[in-house]
Amino acid sequence: MKISNWIDSFRRADGPPPQDLWPFMRWCLSGAWPALWLAAFCSAAAGALEAGTALILGRVIDATVALGPDGFFAVNNVGLIIGALAFFLIARPTLFGLSAATNAIIVQPNVNPLVLSRLHRWTLGQAVGFFDDDFAGRIAQKQMQASRAVTDVVSEFINVVAFALASLVGSVLLLLAIDWRVALGFAVWLVLYFALIRWYLPRIRKRSASRAAARAMVSGQVVDTITNIKTVKLFAHDDHEDQAALGAMAEFRSHAVKFGILSAGFRFALMMIAGLLPVLLLGGTIVLWQQGLASPGDIVASGAIAIRIAQMTGWVSFTLMAIYSNVGEIEDGVRTLTPRTRVEDKDTATVLQVPRGEIVLDQLGFSYGRETGGIQSVSLTIQPGEKIGLVGASGAGKTTLVSLLLRLYEPESGRILIDGQETRDVTQESLRHNIGMVTQDTAMFNRSARDNIMYGNPRAGEDAMIAAAQKAEAHDFILDLEDHKGRRGYDAHLGERGVKLSGGQRQRIALARSILKDAPILVLDEATSALDSEVEAAIQTALTHVMEGKTVLAIAHRLSTLTEMDRILVMEAGQIVEEGSHDALLAQDGLYARYWHRQSGGFIRTEAAE
Repeated sequence: MKISNWIDSFRRADGPPPQDLWPFMRWCLSGAWPALWLAAFCSAAAGALEAGTALILGRVIDATVALGPDGFFAVNNVGLIIGALAFFLIARPTLFGLSAATNAIIVQPNVNPLVLSRLHRWTLGQAVGFFDDDFAGRIAQKQMQASRAVTDVVSEFINVVAFALASLVGSVLLLLAIDWRVALGFAVWLVLYFALIRWYLPRIRKRSASRAAARAMVSGQVVDTITNIKTVKLFAHDDHEDQAALGAMAEFRSHAVKFGILSAGFRFALMMIAGLLPVLLLGGTIVLWQQGLASPGDIVASGAIAIRIAQMTGWVSFTLMAIYSNVGEIEDGVRTLTPRTRVEDKDTATVLQVPRGEIVLDQLGFSYGRETGGIQSVSLTIQPGEKIGLVGASGAGKTTLVSLLLRLYEPESGRILIDGQETRDVTQESLRHNIGMVTQDTAMFNRSARDNIMYGNPRAGEDAMIAAAQKAEAHDFILDLEDHKGRRGYDAHLGERGVKLSGGQRQRIALARSILKDAPILVLDEATSALDSEVEAAIQTALTHVMEGKTVLAIAHRLSTLTEMDRILVMEAGQIVEEGSHDALLAQDGLYARYWHRQSGGFIRTEAAE
C-alpha cells in the first residue's frame, strides 16, 4: 500500500459527532491515529536531534582547543570527525526528510477530506428544519472551516509541537550534562514562557471563535444575496443588500481588530522573553567556565541551545497561537454542525415494500412544536391506485401532510402506514425511493440537463431518459439549450438552481425526473403551476398516462387540474373538512364550491378561507 493511503480519507465515522471539543476531535480523526502517531514520532525524533547538533558542536570545539590546528585531523580524532559527518550528512537529513514526508504525504492530504466527508455526511442527514433555520452558505462555510481547522491543528501539532517538546527534553538533558545550575536557569525560563502561553492562548482561542463566527455571517449574507440576486434586482435593493453586507463586514472587522490587538501584544511579550534566554544560558555557562566548571565547548553548546530555543520560541508560539485560533474555529463549527436536528432510522428499520400503494393516515398530528399550525388528528385512507386531489388556502396544512408522508418530519402524534408498514419502521431511503414528487418550487442542480433528469433513476439508460423528457414535453427545448462553455442539448448545464431556465422549463425537467423514477406513489405539489395553458394541456395528457396504476396525491390551487381526480379533499386549519368528487363537492355548496366560484384564472384567492 502506498504511504499516501495509510489514512483512509473517506472512512465513515462511528456514531454522531460529540458536542464537546476534544471528543469531537477524536471523532473526526478516528481510524487515522496509527498514521498520526507515526508522523508525530518522526517529528519528535527530528526535534531531539537539535540537542544533538549542539552537543556535537561542543565536542568539536573542545577537540579543536585541546588538539590545536595540527592535531584535529589526527588519526585519534577520526571517530569524532566521522561521527559528525554521519550526523550532519546522513542522520539529520534522513530524519528531517521522514518528518516532512509523513506530514506532507500522509497527514495533510488525507485528514482534510476525512473530516470534511464525515461532517458532510452528518449534515446531509439533518432534518430539513436544520437547513430552514440557517444560511446555506454559512453551513457550507462551517463544514469547510471546521475540516480545515482540524487539519491545521493536527498538522501543526505534529510538525511543531512534537518537534519542539522533543527539542526541549533533549536540551534539558544536554544542559544537565554541562551543569545542573545551567539546566535550572533554563527551567526557570520555561516556567516564565509557559505562564505567558497560558495567559494569552485561551484569550486568543476565544477571540478567534468570535472572529470565525463573524466571518461565517459575512459569507452567509453574501451567499444569501447572490442566491436571490434576481429578487434584489427586481426590487432595486442593491443599496439595501450592500448595507446588510457592510454591516456583517463591519462586525467581522471589529472582531478581527480585537484579535489583532491581542496578537500584537503576544508577539511583543514573546520577543521580550525570548531575548532573556541567551542571557541566562550563555551568561551562566561563561561564569561556570571562569570557575573552571565548564569548557569552551560547553559555552558553544549552551549558546547554540539558547539561540535555537530563542528562535524556536517565536516559531512555536506563533504556531500555538494559530492552533488555538483553529481550536476556536473548530468550537464554532461544533456549535453549528453537531446539534441533532434529525429524523433517524430505527436500528431495526426495514426496507419498505409497496406492492399495492395503499396509504393510511391514522390520527396524524404535527404543529412544528408550536401550539397552532400544521395538521391536527387527520385520518384518511387512500386506496391503491386512487387519485386524490388536495385543496386548501395557504397554511391549511397541505404541505405539512406531504412532508410527513415523505418523513421529512416525524409525526408528533398518530402514524402513517403504506401497505400496512408504518413509515417510522422503514428506512427513509426506501420510503422516498417509492415516492415520486414534483414540487412548485422546482430544485435544479448546476449540472447538465441529463444529470438533472437522471437524478430520478441514475441506472436508467439514455433512451429511457429521453423518453421521459419527451413525455414531460421537455425534449424539444432541451435540444436548443447551450451553456456559457458551449455545451449543448442534454450536456448543457442549467446554472445554479436552474436559473437559466424559465419556471415552466424547470417544472418540465422535474416532471421528466419523476417520470423516470417511476415510483408507485406520486405526489404532485402544484406540478403544473408555472406552465402556460398550452403546455399544461400537453403535460396533463402525459401525466394521465404517468398516473396510471399509481397512487397519486396532487396539491393544486388551480382547481381545473383536479376535476378528474377520484376524490378531492378540502383542508382548513389543519383538518380535512370536505371530501368527494368534483361534482359532489360543488353540489354540497360548501368551502370547495366557494373556492371554485371565487377563482380568478383557476387559482384560489388567499381570502377564500376567511
